[in-house]
Order: sequence, then C-alpha cells, then structure tokens
Amino acid sequence: MVGKLVATGVGLAIVWVIIKLIQRNFLAKISNNDNRYRATKFSNFLGVFLTIVMLTIVYSDKLAGLTVALGVAGAGIAFALQEVIASFAGWLAIMFGGFYKSGDRVQLGGIKGDVMDIGVLRTTIMETGQWVDGDLYNGRIVLIANSYVFKEPVFNYSGEFPFLWDEIKIPIQYGSDYARATTLLTAVGMAVAGDLTTASREKWQLMQRKYRLEDANTEPMVSLVANDNWVEFTLRYVVSYRNRRATKTALFTRILQEVDATAGAIKFASATFQLVEAPELNVNVRRAQ
Repeated sequence: MVGKLVATGVGLAIVWVIIKLIQRNFLAKISNNDNRYRATKFSNFLGVFLTIVMLTIVYSDKLAGLTVALGVAGAGIAFALQEVIASFAGWLAIMFGGFYKSGDRVQLGGIKGDVMDIGVLRTTIMETGQWVDGDLYNGRIVLIANSYVFKEPVFNYSGEFPFLWDEIKIPIQYGSDYARATTLLTAVGMAVAGDLTTASREKWQLMQRKYRLEDANTEPMVSLVANDNWVEFTLRYVVSYRNRRATKTALFTRILQEVDATAGAIKFASATFQLVEAPELNVNVRRAQ
C-alpha cells in the first residue's frame, strides 16, 4: 500500500507538471484568444483523464472489492447529488449537443450575457443589461448550473445565425411627403446596415437547407401605420448581435440629418395638446326691485 501511495503521488506530480509546462511554454504563446482558451481546456481535461487512468492502473487489484460497496452507496449518492449529476449531464449536453459554446451570447436561467467558460458543473457568464441599457456589459460575473439547459429555454444570440432583426420607429406628422419619407428611410437603412444583407442572406440560406424555414427578407425594409397622432414609420433591418446599440445610434443620427435636409417636406411628430376655446357665455343679471 505504501508503494502504491508513493507511485500515486509521483505519477500525479509528473502528469500535472508536464501539463503545466505545456500550458506555460506552448499554449500561452497562442495569439488567438479562442484557440488558446480551447487548447488550455483540452490540456486540463487531458490531465484529468491521465490521472484517472493512472489511478485505475495502480489500484486495479482493489477495484473488485469496492464494487459491492459502491453499488450499495450508489442510490444514496445519486439522491444526495442529483443536482450535481444533472449539472454534469447538462455539461455533456452542452459539449456534444451544440447548445452553445464559449464566446456565444446567450440567455440562460433569466441571465443574458457572453459565455466566458463552460465548466463541468457551471457555466460562467459575463452579464449584459440589467441596470445598463442596451447589450453592454455591466461587469457582473454570473455562475449558472449546467442543469438549467434541461429546465428552461436556452436563447443563443450567436449560434448558426449570428444576426438579429431589429426595428426603429419614427413618428412623422400628417401632411408630410410619405413617399419621400419611405425612400429616405430605406436609403438610410441600406447605407448604415445594408452591408450585412449579403452575409445574413447566405447564413439564412444555409439554415434553410438544414431546417424547415421560410424565405426571410434580410434587406432593410420600411412599413407604416396611421394612428391617432401621427404616421408611424418602422424601419426593419438585420444587425450583428454585438452591434445593436451602435447601429441604432448611427441610424437615428443619419435619419435626423436627412429629415432636416428636406426643408420641412418631412416633419417629425410629437405628442401635442390642443386647448379648445371655451364657448362665449352671455349672462344677464337682473336687480331685484
């Protein structure tokens, strides 16, 4: 037994010293962040695998006697560690089921953000939103159990189709040149977000070959509806999931400039209140005699 303990200690030291040397001298020099992350994760898994193989070889003659004890304790362990087991099963589903990968933007368990790391039991996410407007980091790191992939929907913003359809609404006064407004908004949409039309179209066609999807329009388009106060124009466009806020800012800036250049042919509308003049009242006062 002493010899086996010594062999175990020496074997563990050799395995993990080699793993750390490889990480420090070779993997740390990989310039691409994604490739370096994947290589480091693979080396850690390799170290765990070699450790298990070494322990199995050293204590192979003792494993037969542990079979009965492990069988008896298995039921109790499975009940006590059901959340841990579910998280481990979730990790397997994530790794081999394509739910998401490191670097993807997801919404999981009510938390939205970018996946920093996928551990055996938990997924680490850099959160976006909450008290910060738009899809910007708020600085909070969230650890979510992998078992959530079986309990709640998993929203992946950057999976096989890394684009989103977004819309902005522009209120235009009644009496404006509606045809010119439609042309203006379409031109602005093509100038700001039109460069993604071809790329998003190709991605969508690839998804149509794999899934049952209808043909979708990825070019900027304008629609309008008349309501009680103004004519509401809606500009719909495709945008990268990481650039929603910047694209919306560029669109509004360009639209404001173009509308101002129409010299009043197109006017923005706003909520106004008209005070109706009170009717004239004639009052006759008779003095009592």
